[in-house]
Amino acid sequence: MKTLGHWLTSPRRRTAVAALAGALPVAAFPAPALWWWAYLALVPWILLIRSAPTLRRAAYDGWSGGFGFMLAMHHWLLPDLHVFTLVIAALLGGLWAPWGWLVRRFLADDAVPTRGRVLGALLVLPSGWLAVELVRSWQGLGGPWGMLGASQWQVEPALRLASVGGVWLLGFLVVAVNVAAAVLIALPASRAPAVAGLMATAATASAAWVWAPQPDGEGRARIAVVQPGVIDGPDLRFDREEQLTRRLVGQDVDLIVWGESSVGYDLAERSDLAERLATLSRATGADILVNVDARRSDRPGIYKSSILVGPDGPTGDRYDKMRLVPFGEYIPARSLLGWATSVGKAAGEDRRRGAGQVVMHAGPGLRVGPMVCFETAFPDMSRSLAEDGADVLVAQSSTSSFQHSWAPAQHASLGALRAAETGRPFVHSTLTGVSAVYDASGRRIGSWLGTEASATAVYEVPLADGVTPYVRYGDWPVHLALLVLAAMALSEGARTVRLRRTAAAPLGPPARTVRESPARPGR
Repeated sequence: MKTLGHWLTSPRRRTAVAALAGALPVAAFPAPALWWWAYLALVPWILLIRSAPTLRRAAYDGWSGGFGFMLAMHHWLLPDLHVFTLVIAALLGGLWAPWGWLVRRFLADDAVPTRGRVLGALLVLPSGWLAVELVRSWQGLGGPWGMLGASQWQVEPALRLASVGGVWLLGFLVVAVNVAAAVLIALPASRAPAVAGLMATAATASAAWVWAPQPDGEGRARIAVVQPGVIDGPDLRFDREEQLTRRLVGQDVDLIVWGESSVGYDLAERSDLAERLATLSRATGADILVNVDARRSDRPGIYKSSILVGPDGPTGDRYDKMRLVPFGEYIPARSLLGWATSVGKAAGEDRRRGAGQVVMHAGPGLRVGPMVCFETAFPDMSRSLAEDGADVLVAQSSTSSFQHSWAPAQHASLGALRAAETGRPFVHSTLTGVSAVYDASGRRIGSWLGTEASATAVYEVPLADGVTPYVRYGDWPVHLALLVLAAMALSEGARTVRLRRTAAAPLGPPARTVRESPARPGR
């Protein structure tokens, strides 16, 4: 350990190790999907930060690890954004600098933390992590892709907890377990509070799991997904989607869903395409939810729009995508960052944003809440649709630019979290895979359509009623985390004031000079 510590005295080596340590949690996400690894993956990073010689160096270790985490989580963007991927990772990695400061503040290597400080770390460090995820969840900073709690999408007890506190609660628990594991490894004298913290976490999670209500069954819907595969050109793509949809004739489906950018022309201008879709709807007996990526004829700009088409043509139900992919669909601060178009496949023209979410009425009594691609990463969007009465959450997406990366599988996994959080089934339909369907508890229905498939699939989707605690109470774990951080800040402030007053106060009253009286004669 002394040799390792000496080796890490080099700032460059330490920075490289911190970046590698920060990248470790990515293996818990698809495609590796080693969900159990999430509960240990932060330990090397925490141990490195706590050994930092100063708080400033600890903050830098947090930044370096954040850079490694963001770069590894978005490595599949490198072929499209090139060097700009590194710039984004470096900027967003800075959000973990305060978290690194907190790690050393509570678990410093140069002293044995008290029991209270260890217990405080089990609250403050997960709260700090949630604060980081809250800030980077802002769409202007790239959105919440790769939230730590999302690594638990295939763990049924975790999905049950997601219905109580969303992906935020899962992230808090994962970080808390990592902090406790780091204490158990590095601080033998503090193992008792770490074990107590783990037991309290387990007891609280178990109580929440038992208390969480199960979705109530409310009938079924037969929903078909149409996935054409990688096809260049909007006309050829439409022809293939039409061909695949005709296979659904006679299968008694209630809704057919095409992927993102499945139609490359404005249907108001291309009445021939609208009529072909209406013919398909009449033949299959189901409404078809398509996604138009085109310049609109009724207003300026390019929109990505979910449009419902029935037997008589477009029904009038339309949702324009609200949250766009930075650099892929628009360039933030284009006047400053427009140079990104010269080094990668950044958007040459910004897409326009929609004004609000929409619940569509498809067929007899089926209420559909559409989202487009990247929007499935935002838990508040699916929660809002559930509040507005959606029976089924539907996402239309395309990851054709990233076919041979981890992105398609990770994108598809988000549907499990959104379903569990809202208590509503989730249909994820893509152009090129991975397409997937989940029930109201987040369990997968049927098989995925992988990135090599050009096919249709029909799913028996059980509908559900009721309101989950997460839909009812929202992002309460984040609010509690912010309260914990505020209380810590007040405590630290009061401590600083006390120390300053103590340092400024005099040590005691000045010594009094005692004069001896001269001896009198005769005495």
